[in-house]
Amino acid sequence: MNPRISLGGDRLRVRISNAYGNRPLTIGAAQIALRDKGPAIVEDSGRKLSFGGSDSTVIAAGAVLFSDPVELSVPPLADLAVSFHLPGEVLANFSITGRYARQTNYISPPGNFVADRVMPVGNLSDQWFFLCGVDVLASSEACGVVALGDSLTDGNISTIDAYCRWPDQLARRLVAHGRRPFGVVNNGLGGNRILHDIRGDSGLRRFDRDVLAQPGVTHAIVMLGTNDLRNRWARPEEEVTAEQMIAGLQQMVVRAHSAGIKLFGATLTPFGNETFMANAWNPTRERHRVTVNAWIRESGAFDGVADFDAALLDPQIPTQMRTVDDCGDGLHPSDSGYCKMGHAIDLTLFD
Repeated sequence: MNPRISLGGDRLRVRISNAYGNRPLTIGAAQIALRDKGPAIVEDSGRKLSFGGSDSTVIAAGAVLFSDPVELSVPPLADLAVSFHLPGEVLANFSITGRYARQTNYISPPGNFVADRVMPVGNLSDQWFFLCGVDVLASSEACGVVALGDSLTDGNISTIDAYCRWPDQLARRLVAHGRRPFGVVNNGLGGNRILHDIRGDSGLRRFDRDVLAQPGVTHAIVMLGTNDLRNRWARPEEEVTAEQMIAGLQQMVVRAHSAGIKLFGATLTPFGNETFMANAWNPTRERHRVTVNAWIRESGAFDGVADFDAALLDPQIPTQMRTVDDCGDGLHPSDSGYCKMGHAIDLTLFD
């Protein structure tokens, strides 16, 4: 797997998740390296990962494991290659902890190839499997910001391998800003909602794990609510109101502040002409969206606001995104739209 990190440094560790596994996960060997091209790594950059001094480990169902740290000098925005050898059979009913990546990752034929400079390729994948973080040992002035959201944070429909997601753009801007080191964690999850589970835990359910437990986190940005409004499964008991969504977001504020984390609220972008799902938009849901956005902007509950709605909406048709910023489905931004979202965040909020 080929993650891009935001924070540079000389000492790294990897986090591996079996959070949704229904049985133990065996890691036979693992390595981290600087990525070259495709499934290749930069010569002599490979570092064997160990776990409590052992080359292999078993991760219990539902658990997360931290590797031992390794010495590897990496600049900000470096592309890495993290490889795991899975010696046991991964059965079809093994609940894999994975996530949509918008990046090309590689699956080898059977065998242990973690130490190869060019890994043989059996299949390609645009998912993350088991890898849930790369931590960089940083100086005391460094900060970390978590982006908590749905597919619009995960970067759905953006160009694969182009790093067009708004957290990518935010990371580039923070590196250029240069006032202090900043790590950016993209914890977007396609389909995610504030209040109800769907394709994973709800935002409220995963907030402790995906925000509060992130190493070094000092700030977070939450952009959730669009999928609550869309009610994908059309269940009457999951049809939400603005008041219910606001109550959920308010709980996130309380929990972030209790942990000493500054939480920024991101407004919800328009989806009035969505084609991704028929009948997702209606005037009632639009009123709830407008009400939630007004609360995010005006309530003072958050430590700052990222006004993604203002960045993307068509002033002539405020229920829709501008055509140039729409990927074509009326719901997800184009590459340029995602970058506009990342550019809409006021960097002085982090000062």
